[in-house]
Parts: sequence; structure tokens; C-alpha cells
Amino acid sequence: MAPPRKHETDAILDATRALVLAEGPRAASVAAIAKVSGAPAGTLYHRFGNRNGVLTAAWLRALERFQTRAMAATGDSPLEAAVAMGVAAVGFARSVPEDARLLLTIRPSDLLDGAPDAEFAATLAAMNAPLIERLRELAREIFGDDDARTMDAMSRAVVDLPYAMVRRHANDAELPAWMEEDLADAIRKLLAV
Repeated sequence: MAPPRKHETDAILDATRALVLAEGPRAASVAAIAKVSGAPAGTLYHRFGNRNGVLTAAWLRALERFQTRAMAATGDSPLEAAVAMGVAAVGFARSVPEDARLLLTIRPSDLLDGAPDAEFAATLAAMNAPLIERLRELAREIFGDDDARTMDAMSRAVVDLPYAMVRRHANDAELPAWMEEDLADAIRKLLAV
């Protein structure tokens, strides 16, 4: 039986996220992450491979947390399920504001040394596939189609609008209390048949 890890992965990724948000991606060297997290640099190299590995893991963890919430959203009808899926972005930003800020303000290409590699692209595509398929299902249920124009309309309502609303307030001390209600109303209007 292996001994328990002295330095938990989530603590390392939390420290990485905090460093990136406070000082920018370039400040997140392995040495800086080791100092902030308390984990030896050797642990970081062993667990994540290199700086890009740590930063990628922090960003993908945030994305997974968001997508878990979005995919769990349900409603009494396809329209209300789409509304719940969009509003889930606000709930995510309220519950894990640092993860929301990381996803909203830092692109992987800004975070990493060089462009994201093929493995990152494949991981991202695999993570996004269920969400895209759920949007397709909702499009077929609401509009009876999932052609390019319909999917664009679904994305505007369920992805782009929530993203824009949360991003506008991402650095506020607290998200406005009215966000969920206003967002839900706007999504319903955009998806009205």
C-alpha cells in the first residue's frame, strides 16, 4: 500500500490558480508554484511533468468543474433544461469564483509555454463532446433541428450569453443577486419558438 500523498493535488492546483490570477501566467514558474503550494519542485515535476502540465491540470480541473455543473442542469421541458444549463454558469461562478475567473480570463494559449499540444487539444475535445451533444439534443427537442444556424442560436443563448454575463462581473466581490433571474429570462427569449 502506497503512503498517502503529503502534498495533495488539489492544494497544488489551488496554489497554481491563485498565482496565475494574482500575478499572471508568466509568474507561475515551477519554483513559484512550489513555493506557494509548499510542495517540492520535484513533486511537481513527478506529478505533472513540467510547468505546462501543472497549468494545464489547473485549467482543465476548472473546466471539468464547470461542465459537471452544466451537464447536471435539468428542467421540466427542453426549454427549461436549456435555461438551467445556461444559468449553471452563474451557479458555478458563485460556488468557485476563482475557477470561473481562470476560465473566463485566461486562454490556454496565454497560460502555456508555446501552443497547447495535441494531447491537450484531444483532452479538451473529449471533455467538450458531451456538452456539445447535449446542446444538439436540446436544439432538436426545442427547434426540431440541429443544423448550423440552429446550433449557433443554441450556443448564443446557452453558452455565449451566460459567459458574457459572468465575465462582466467576474472580478466583482460578489455577483449581483439578480443574475440568475435576468439570465433565465434572456435565454427564454432567445430560444422562443
